[in-house]
Amino acid sequence: MFDKFNDKEKFLISVLTHIDFLDCNKIKSLFTSIGSNSLYLACKENKIDSIAADSLIKCLGKKNLSSEWINSFSKEDIRIKSYMDELENVAKYFLKHGIDLIALKNSGITKGIYKRCAASPMGDIDVLVQKKDFMAAHELLLAKGYKLKFRSKLEKDDIEEAFLGGGSEYYTILKDGEKLWFELQWRSVAGRWITPDQEPSTDELFSRSKRIKGSAVRLLSPEDNLLQVCLHTAKHSFVRAPGFRLNTDVDRIVRESSVDWKKFESMVSDMKVKTPVFFSLKIAKELVRTPIPENILNALSPSRVKILIVSKWLTRVGIFDPDGKKWTKIGYIIFVSLLYDSIFDFLDSIFPDKKWMIDRYKVRFSILLPFYYILRITNLLFKRALNSKTSKKNN
Repeated sequence: MFDKFNDKEKFLISVLTHIDFLDCNKIKSLFTSIGSNSLYLACKENKIDSIAADSLIKCLGKKNLSSEWINSFSKEDIRIKSYMDELENVAKYFLKHGIDLIALKNSGITKGIYKRCAASPMGDIDVLVQKKDFMAAHELLLAKGYKLKFRSKLEKDDIEEAFLGGGSEYYTILKDGEKLWFELQWRSVAGRWITPDQEPSTDELFSRSKRIKGSAVRLLSPEDNLLQVCLHTAKHSFVRAPGFRLNTDVDRIVRESSVDWKKFESMVSDMKVKTPVFFSLKIAKELVRTPIPENILNALSPSRVKILIVSKWLTRVGIFDPDGKKWTKIGYIIFVSLLYDSIFDFLDSIFPDKKWMIDRYKVRFSILLPFYYILRITNLLFKRALNSKTSKKNN
C-alpha cells in the first residue's frame, strides 16, 4: 500500500508496535546505525518520543539510553497517569449521581486495555454518556470546577449548541498544574463528515459495554471499540495530527481483545462504513503488523481503483510530519469523499434529510431550509480547517 520507507522511517514504525511484539533486533540495529540524537528528534517531531522510549527501554535497557529518552518516558508517564486518575475521579463522581460513562479511544484503551501510560500520549480525555444524561453530566462537571470551553474559535461556548452537535469540551487544572482538556459526548464519533445515522446507538453501546475491573469507568465491547477507533482514525484522514500514532489504537485493541470478527464485519456493513474501516485496518496491518484476518479485509475491501487512489494519495501526502499541510480544502473534500462506501452516502452526509436539519438547526420555517444547507456546507469547509490548526496546537 505504501512505498518503501528509509531506515529512519522504519525505526519510527517499528517502535510503535505493541510492546509484546516488538522486533528488538531490528530496533537495535536501526538505533545503532542511525544514532540516538537523530532518532530522538524524528520521534519528537512525529509526537511518538515517549512511545519510542518505552520500546527502547525494553529492547536496549534504560542504562543504554541518553537522558532525553528517559525524560520523555518519565514526563509522559506522570502526565498520563494523572489523566487516568482524573478520569477515575470523574467516573466515580458521575456514578454517585446515577450516571455511567464510557472512556473512548485512547482514554479507554489506556485505562482498560493497554496500561502503559508513557506509551499512550493523548491531548485530552474523551468520554461518552447517554443522551438523556448529557445535561446532568455537564452540570456535574461545572460543579466540579470544569470550565466549558471549545478549543476552536469558531465553536460557541454554548451548551445548547454543543448538545445539538453531540458533545462539549471543558478544561480543568489538575493538582500538578497540568491543564486537562475533557470532551463529553453523547455521540460516539461526532465527526462533521459522519452523520448520526452512521453511528451505533449510544444506548446500544452502553448495553454492550462492561465496567473495567476495579474501576468506575466502562469500556466499549471489543467490536464497538475497534469500530470506534477505526472511524476516529479515518476522521483524522489516517495521517493528520496527532499523526500515524493513531494506528496504535487499532493494534492494541486487536492484540489485547477477543474480537468477534463475524459480528464486527456485520456491524461495519450495516453502518455502511466498510471503506474507512478497511483502510484503518489495512494501514495498521501494514505499518505495525496488526493481525487482521485477510478474510475480513477482503469482505470490507472497496474497489481496486479506490484502493489505488487512496494509497497513492496517502503516500504522496506522507504518513509522517503530522503538523505539515496535507491537503488543500478542495483536495481534502475529494479525499474524504473516497472514504464513503458510495457517492450517495457522501451526499447524504452533506445534505441530511429534512427532519435532521430541522432538529439540528432549529429551523422554524421549511422555506428557510436552503439557507441552513448553505450554512452546513460552510461549517463543513471552514470549521474543519480551523479545527485542524487547533488540533495541531493541542496534541
